[in-house]
Amino acid sequence: RECDRMTRQRMRRATGAVVAVTTAVTLSSCGLGTSGGLTTSAKLAGPLASVKKLDGLDIAVGSKDFTEQQILGKIAVIMLQSGGAKVKDFTAIPGSAASRQAQLTGQVQLIMEYTGTAWITYMGKTDPIADSRKQYEAVKAEDAKNGFTWLEPAPMNNTYSLGMRQDFAKKYGLKDLSDLKKVPVGERTFCIESEFANRNDGFQPMLKAYGMTYGKDVPTGNIRKMDTGAIYSAIDQKVCNLGEVFTTDGRIKSLHLDVMSDSKHFFPNYNVSPVVKTTIYDTYPQIAQILEPVVKKLDNDTLIDLNARVDVEGKDPGKVAEEWLKSEGFIE
Repeated sequence: RECDRMTRQRMRRATGAVVAVTTAVTLSSCGLGTSGGLTTSAKLAGPLASVKKLDGLDIAVGSKDFTEQQILGKIAVIMLQSGGAKVKDFTAIPGSAASRQAQLTGQVQLIMEYTGTAWITYMGKTDPIADSRKQYEAVKAEDAKNGFTWLEPAPMNNTYSLGMRQDFAKKYGLKDLSDLKKVPVGERTFCIESEFANRNDGFQPMLKAYGMTYGKDVPTGNIRKMDTGAIYSAIDQKVCNLGEVFTTDGRIKSLHLDVMSDSKHFFPNYNVSPVVKTTIYDTYPQIAQILEPVVKKLDNDTLIDLNARVDVEGKDPGKVAEEWLKSEGFIE
């Protein structure tokens, strides 16, 4: 189906021009869409049990349709329902453009969004801010003009990097992107997306930032282009030694891949934060008391584990969200 074809994780990193086109196509052909499925309502527990109830709050929660976003959306739905709100579940909206449009038009009032996506895609900025806190503050200030409040962000950062097999990493002592120079030219083989190959924050600029020249230090014949989903198994099966990955993808854990750190902070920060319509937040400021302690627990390892439960084990995103919230003592 066309709507299913558009549900690619890379859509949230689209350029401004693509966003405009995608919005029109998505809203006209797919509609807003919801995920359905589990939307558990429980009781707030632990330190959240004493938070003032959200009685009278009628709110629509949205998310994009890739795995991580569905989990994050369900977390927000479950927590707000458990806090006493009446929640409409609009998780799994097809693509970034459609989810942002739904927010701008008031169809959804809360969404879990990434700082890098907002800064580059929605706000049209060309230069990301290396410091994650400064990036968050800049996005928060800019989106306040649109009537949205960004709550405190998660420590997780679902950005780009290069993944590799653990035996290959150990062989050459690879930990950071700066270590690529340790690898013999003939073994510098990469699997990447076509989009990543052509982005201004993609493959060739990354090589340049780390002192390498495309075509010389990395011969063009060493590059294989393929879809995102195929890259992880291609690394595992030694089709290539290194490949483009998203740093919170569950397949990193299931395939026992190592991920290179980015000491030069070349890639944009993609920390997630609850973004709520300011008029609603002003009336119900306890939304922050309910969601921020939860978001604070969402680091990369946690998201890798939660994503793997869906993508590898085949569990429902809502069930994964519920189980994790219970295990952390946020609901009962």
